[in-house]
Amino acid sequence: MESLIQYFETIPVAHRTIILVGGLTFFLLLEAGIPLFRFRANKVKHVALNLFFTLTTLLINLAGAFLILKASDYNAANQTGLLNLFAMPLWLKVILGLLILDLIGAWLIHWIEHQVKWMWGFHVIHHTDQEIDVTSGLRHHPGESIMRLLFTALAVFVSGASFGIVMLYQTTSGFFAHLTHANIQSRPWIEKIFSPIFVTPHFHKIHHHFTLPHTDRNYGNIFSIWDHLLGTAIKVNTMDELTYGLDTHMKHKETWHIPTLLKIPFQKYRSPAGSKFSN
Repeated sequence: MESLIQYFETIPVAHRTIILVGGLTFFLLLEAGIPLFRFRANKVKHVALNLFFTLTTLLINLAGAFLILKASDYNAANQTGLLNLFAMPLWLKVILGLLILDLIGAWLIHWIEHQVKWMWGFHVIHHTDQEIDVTSGLRHHPGESIMRLLFTALAVFVSGASFGIVMLYQTTSGFFAHLTHANIQSRPWIEKIFSPIFVTPHFHKIHHHFTLPHTDRNYGNIFSIWDHLLGTAIKVNTMDELTYGLDTHMKHKETWHIPTLLKIPFQKYRSPAGSKFSN
């Protein structure tokens, strides 16, 4: 365990790039072999559009990485953060660190984005994708990417996680973004065994159904336990019940046009069926 954390403390950028690109490539190939849904749109155009938002997310994370590093350094220098309150073995510190980072840095900000109107405006871009696949995982408006970066830094500060644990979390989080959005069939036994603890492909895709209440459920990133514990988990009888997208933004001229997508947070709020907010 110690050697694993040491590796992630100094993981080269080239290695993280290989993991990211390799994951995308692997799941793209898997989607071709065991797709969950038949892809109805132009796959190349869809990949290109989502990769634009993926690149903006990566650039923002790279530019803001100093916040995460500073929070980690502060905790190390001052022994602050929850993980530093008590002595514990490294394996336990890693598990608790991943759990806390996932709760604050992923679940909490995701939940807040669905509860606060102006933040929801930025998160809409992620939900407008009507052809969910592996490239949908990092389809975030730059404004949302900044919000998520700030909450990740907050999670590091609160948790007291070391830089190695943080980088392990970031890498694992990226893998789950690929896995849970990939357009692949997942066996019922896999869902039954793993979904009570981890976010599985079918568990997360329910969140991408185009109407409420599904849209406001299954917020998890790595661990589904937060949804189960906090009462935000939901199931469907069959994945065939799902229709991807958002009922307020179903026109392709909006959801397939980058400049239009970038403007959505600054447009008038559109009320979905079962309105989330008052107009």
